[in-house]
Amino acid sequence: MRLRQLGKHVLATLALTCAASAHALPMGSEGALMLMGDFNSSGERDLAVNYAVTGRDAFGVMATRWDEPLRHAGLHRQHLEREAAGLTYTRLVKRWNLPHAQANLWFVGAVGRARGHAWAGDRNFWSPAVMADYETTRLYLGAGVEPMRGSGLRHDTQWLRAGFSFYEVDYEQVQPWFILEAKRTRYASEERSVVTPMLRFIHRGLFVEIGRNREGTQFNFMWAY
Repeated sequence: MRLRQLGKHVLATLALTCAASAHALPMGSEGALMLMGDFNSSGERDLAVNYAVTGRDAFGVMATRWDEPLRHAGLHRQHLEREAAGLTYTRLVKRWNLPHAQANLWFVGAVGRARGHAWAGDRNFWSPAVMADYETTRLYLGAGVEPMRGSGLRHDTQWLRAGFSFYEVDYEQVQPWFILEAKRTRYASEERSVVTPMLRFIHRGLFVEIGRNREGTQFNFMWAY
């Protein structure tokens, strides 16, 4: 019974907190363990896990990798490989329980070490991210600002999402959604914008998104226990 109740709460949480990068970590109810991953064809690989110590606080770890484009790379597109790993803290700042909807404001902080091509040794980084979402059983809106900074490091992401579910379902059924995401990433030497249409599927404690854009395929997942 307790796992069933937890699953129902996680289902609602997942639908309300669909972040697309691993330093924007959602969280489950108190005592829930959350595993998240984001992967795309442009070279980004994000993996994170956190544990909710209260109904509003979660601690975890994260690892990420990306290819940073160079502005003046000649005829052939060149990239610098970057990697980072660190500790995370997620805070549910505010929740609004509306008559037929719910809205949330999140803070996600991360600190750790980063390394990359053309750097002499590892470097410290910090990332104070803010996210907000609003959802009914059929509609979703979300936005986030996720800066990552350090010495010679800039990897700032801004995103906006909107979508709808095709139909309402019971907890035991799979719920499909259509999501459209507009995302802009700013690096130390260049910025990149991309729009991605995605299909999202939620079943109990599992959340999967699959999409495609001009850079390739996007795959996101969350799993809560």
